[in-house]
Amino acid sequence: MSDDKNTRPKSYISTHTNEAIYVRDASLVDELIGKVSFTDMIFFHVMGRRPTRADTVILDAVLVTLMEHGFTPSVIATRMIAMSSPEALQAAVAAGLLAVGSQFVGTMEEAATVIQEILEAPEGVDAHARVVAQRFRTEKKPLPGFGHHLHRPDDPRTPRLFEVARSVGVPGKHIEALQALSRHVDEVYCRHITINATGGIAAILGEIGIPAEIMRGMAVISRCAGLVGHIREEQALPTGRKLWDHVEHYVEYVGEAPFKS
Repeated sequence: MSDDKNTRPKSYISTHTNEAIYVRDASLVDELIGKVSFTDMIFFHVMGRRPTRADTVILDAVLVTLMEHGFTPSVIATRMIAMSSPEALQAAVAAGLLAVGSQFVGTMEEAATVIQEILEAPEGVDAHARVVAQRFRTEKKPLPGFGHHLHRPDDPRTPRLFEVARSVGVPGKHIEALQALSRHVDEVYCRHITINATGGIAAILGEIGIPAEIMRGMAVISRCAGLVGHIREEQALPTGRKLWDHVEHYVEYVGEAPFKS
């Protein structure tokens, strides 16, 4: 195998000597530990540049928003594995993170792609927002960033996220594109469908330049912390066995094997 420096794999993230560790060329010991927040460090590590105040405020709001939402699929998975393998906290967290996807928690990725499509359309934001709303309606596909099975008529988190973003002076293009889409969604669907939290998050992360393809990673980071909290509660107030019993009680066996009623 050739050892030509021009063809060797490269990384800009980290290196070390016997005396020091460097992250993005910054000394971990002298420039980062005790001098930047965890939110700042996430942004710096992922994006490769020091965050502005707007970057930090918005990312921090996103991380707080996504940390907790009760007994969601990710939490149920984590608690069940914590019951099954109490010695392996990391396995329980990993199980819950596998549920961060296109149906729960992680839908900002798809929503951000739709927003970007609207922003780049030659016919303008408002006109293309209607095209998108009509397309999803015609194709009978779930519209990413819209709807919530609990928060009706509106998700209370979304306007607060927009308020936070505007308070730090973001340009607002992504937010405006999403709100234009929302207006046309209501018209095309003939009913009001809320912009949910992940839709709002897609817009405000877009405002600070977070690429769509990495946005779900922010959900993973946030939900990871939330799942650790649920494991701690599971240790003190176990629910896993009761969840299991609940399934045993409510899921009916309909085969022909003999059983006691």
